Amino acid sequence: RFELRSYENSGVVEQIRELGGEVYGITSEPHSLAQEAEAAWGLSFPIVGDPHHEIRKHLQSCGWLDVFFNADDGHLRNRSWTSHPNGYYQPAVVSINRAQRILYRWRCVPKYQNMSGAGARPEAKYTMGKIREAMNMTDDAELDRQPVMGAGELNWFQFLLILTAHGWFLRPKAFPLLRDGSKDAVTPGQAMRRVWLFLGLWIASIVAFPLQYVACAFGLWLILLTPGMIEIHRQFQNEPDPY
Repeated sequence: RFELRSYENSGVVEQIRELGGEVYGITSEPHSLAQEAEAAWGLSFPIVGDPHHEIRKHLQSCGWLDVFFNADDGHLRNRSWTSHPNGYYQPAVVSINRAQRILYRWRCVPKYQNMSGAGARPEAKYTMGKIREAMNMTDDAELDRQPVMGAGELNWFQFLLILTAHGWFLRPKAFPLLRDGSKDAVTPGQAMRRVWLFLGLWIASIVAFPLQYVACAFGLWLILLTPGMIEIHRQFQNEPDPY
């Protein structure tokens, strides 16, 4: 949502149209939900639903971009209002001119470093700059492996802290997106405040109680937390990138 709106808010959509191009958002959601998102987010460019991956397969067969996708819904299984009959896309950006030359391409491969695909995307103005540069070249643009991202990313440890706080420090819990585009009752920022409160309670316990009691309690907590940690690592991916 925020990445798509950044193309709108930064003026990149207008710049692309001034050059005779157009912007499209492609999603593996059903087209009805794509249209709903387009209207709800106030976008001036179309969002196209591709639940059967026809567009993705076309991009791949043309050699333009191999969009990574998940065959299993994973932690999205609690989104009962949607459907991914062939799996769901990971983020990607591709720019193609009328001569079918690649001006820009980037794809996300889910890893712990990018929160299994939930991390930042290439910054809109940076992407536009790369497209302008490529317009003066004759060869296809290489896959961008180190783009300037539009937002900072949490490392995997910080991400796990937030998920653990979301599950009240007993079982890490992901943040499912609701149909209205908002997060559930607890935001990542609120979860992080829980982390500081939890840490403060442990420090207070060290001061107030014998150290051996606190150590036993900490060990018991780690035992209770371990099954959830194993589960969350199975839900999120850390895939090798063959490219």
